[in-house]
Amino acid sequence: MENIVLNNNIVQLYHGSKSGLKGSIRPISRELCDFGKGFYMGTEEMQPLTLICNFPQAVLYTLELDLTELKTLEMEVGLDWALLIAYYRGKMDFAKGSKLYQKFSSMAKGHDLIIGDIANDRMFVVLDRFFAGDITDVALIKSLSALKLGKQYVAISQKSCERIQIVDEEKLSESRRVTLQLESEKHRKEGIRRADEICRNYRREGRFYDEIIGGGADD
Repeated sequence: MENIVLNNNIVQLYHGSKSGLKGSIRPISRELCDFGKGFYMGTEEMQPLTLICNFPQAVLYTLELDLTELKTLEMEVGLDWALLIAYYRGKMDFAKGSKLYQKFSSMAKGHDLIIGDIANDRMFVVLDRFFAGDITDVALIKSLSALKLGKQYVAISQKSCERIQIVDEEKLSESRRVTLQLESEKHRKEGIRRADEICRNYRREGRFYDEIIGGGADD
């Protein structure tokens, strides 16, 4: 599903909260997220719902984001996308001081918003396998993007947070949360199965991490 463009630079997005938003919107998520600390929004309604369905006070928000004059970094699915996520998830800390690390640590500096495909949390075991040299970059990228969870818009500056307007909020009923929990577990099992299958199918295609480090990420 593509993001819904309401008019010109305004897009409709969704945000899930475990207990409801308090105060003004700010870029204060935990740091070890796909694109670091920010305020996370997605194009798919179901994705945030599956993240909050275990919490009794969960609230789903429908938002409008005005992109006017926001400096945006948009990441397409590929090696740079995967490695930027790896950087923000703390998976590249061992490479501090390298050119590769410096590239991704500075990539989003000066930006207000990062847009990129969502990588499922349960797929980060695949990143560990990649850095250990067990799978190639092709297997990594295809695994992380296999579920096609939609795009995420991450407001990383206060300026971008001030462009967000809440247009609707829904507190999840117990019955809906139970239904979502069952669906989430189903998707989790399917995601694990697909990731294992992809890694097997692409085990001979692409480059291993030590080859990328040796040749540079831009090769």
